[in-house]
Amino acid sequence: MSVNPSTVPGPKGSGPRGRGFPKEEESEFFEKVVFINRCAKVVKGGRRFSFAALVVVGDQNGRVGFGYGKAKMVPEAIRKGTDQARKTMKPVSLSGDTIPHRVLGKADGGKVLLLPARPGTGVIAGGGVRAVLEAAGVKNILSKSLGSSNHLAVVTATMDGLEQLRTAERISAIRGEEVKGHPMTVTAEISIPAETAASDDSQPETVEQSIDKEPVVQESISGADEPTVPETAITEENSQ
Repeated sequence: MSVNPSTVPGPKGSGPRGRGFPKEEESEFFEKVVFINRCAKVVKGGRRFSFAALVVVGDQNGRVGFGYGKAKMVPEAIRKGTDQARKTMKPVSLSGDTIPHRVLGKADGGKVLLLPARPGTGVIAGGGVRAVLEAAGVKNILSKSLGSSNHLAVVTATMDGLEQLRTAERISAIRGEEVKGHPMTVTAEISIPAETAASDDSQPETVEQSIDKEPVVQESISGADEPTVPETAITEENSQ
C-alpha cells in the first residue's frame, strides 16, 4: 500500500496544513540591538508600558545606519527600528579593514574618538560604538568615548565620526587633482607659472657671496673709548 508523503503529518508545530510559526528569513545585513528602553505611564487604572529599541544595521562593507523604533511591544519596536536603520544607511570611507585617519565625532553630549590601528589589533570598542563599527565592516580600530554615556548620543557621535572620513582617492575626486600621502596632512602641489618665475629676480644669497662681503665693525654699546697706552711705556718694556 503506497502512502502519499504529503498526507503524513510532520513534527509538532509543522505539517502539510502549515501549522506553527514561519521560519525567519536570513537577512543579508548585520543587525544589532544596542539598547531597549521601557517607559511607564501611570494612569487611573495602573501603568501602561511602552518600549523603544535602538538598532544598528550594516552590510559590513562600508554601509551602516541606525534606527530608533517605538511601540507597545518589544518585537514591534525592534522591527520599526530595523526598518528605519535600513532606510538611513550611509556609505563610509574605509582604508582596508580600518579607517584612513583619526577623527572625533560629536552629537549632542556624546563625543567619540576613533583611531586607525594595525592588522591584528581588533575592534577596541564597546556598546554602541562597537555595534556601529562592526556593522560598517571595520576590523582593526581604537576608540574612546569622551562625552555622554547615553546610548543614542554615543551611536550618533560614532556615525558623525565615520561620515567625516576621507580617503586620498576621494579627496582627489573632490578637488579634481591628484593628492598623495595622508589625507589629513596632504596639501595639493601649487604649480608656479613660468612667466612668474622668470620675472622674479630675487634669488637667495649664496654662502660664497656672504663670505666675500667686508665684515661689519660693531661699535661699542657704552660709547666709551678704550684706554690708550703711551709710546714711552712701550719702548721701555721692549728695551728691558
